[in-house]
Amino acid sequence: MILRPVSAPSFWRRRVVGWLAWLSLAAFGSGHALGAEAARPTPAPDPLYETRPGSFDGIGKWFLGREIAHFMTHQGAMWLERPEREEEEQPARLIEALKLKPGDVVADIGAGSGYLSWRMAKRVAPGGRVYGNDIQPEMLAILRTNVLAHGVTNVVTVQGTVLDPKLPPSSIDLAIFVDVYHECDHPYEFIQALCGALKPGGRLVFVEYRGEEPWIPIKALHKMTEAQVRKEMALHPLEWVETLHFLPRQHVIVFQRKA
Repeated sequence: MILRPVSAPSFWRRRVVGWLAWLSLAAFGSGHALGAEAARPTPAPDPLYETRPGSFDGIGKWFLGREIAHFMTHQGAMWLERPEREEEEQPARLIEALKLKPGDVVADIGAGSGYLSWRMAKRVAPGGRVYGNDIQPEMLAILRTNVLAHGVTNVVTVQGTVLDPKLPPSSIDLAIFVDVYHECDHPYEFIQALCGALKPGGRLVFVEYRGEEPWIPIKALHKMTEAQVRKEMALHPLEWVETLHFLPRQHVIVFQRKA
């Protein structure tokens, strides 16, 4: 066999062409499918939930390793309006960080007494509105009273269910849970329905007491770690945007609905 010398430019040209062909296949052939797969949400567990004896503060139902907490009834509405909440949760700083603007449509999920609803409503006026959303009609009655007391007219109350917030499809610029999501007893179905109400690019914000910090004087099941929130949201067409730590006891975890 005669060995022929290989021209260096010709050899490297063939190598480069081969690499480009492979990259093209990766981008537009099988690699395109892999990219699409990576963009899809994580598959939901089967079964979705586990049921076993739980703790005093929980409902005995687990989702991705987290026991779901009992929700606060309307009888606890006065706690939502406690004067020290201004110092502990600093709602003015929170609303500033949300960067709301006139014309925005906001959903206050688990709005309770409307503590945050009327404050956000002032930011999105004129032209915007806030959906004060709750599953308890008694809470919505309290919310309406508080909204009227503050002279706000652009809050619309909506009674949802444990499975669905009952919001108009593709209508929401920002939906926010403040110390609420950990109490949703069907979190997967509820977030799935809420994603349908978000506009493409709409934001979903979780304000939760930091589960990473034992010193925070809130019952363990009523706190959440950032890792747990992100783990649960990975099941949905959402992408994490940022986590803010400027509040004394809570973190603000921001997601965006994928276009």
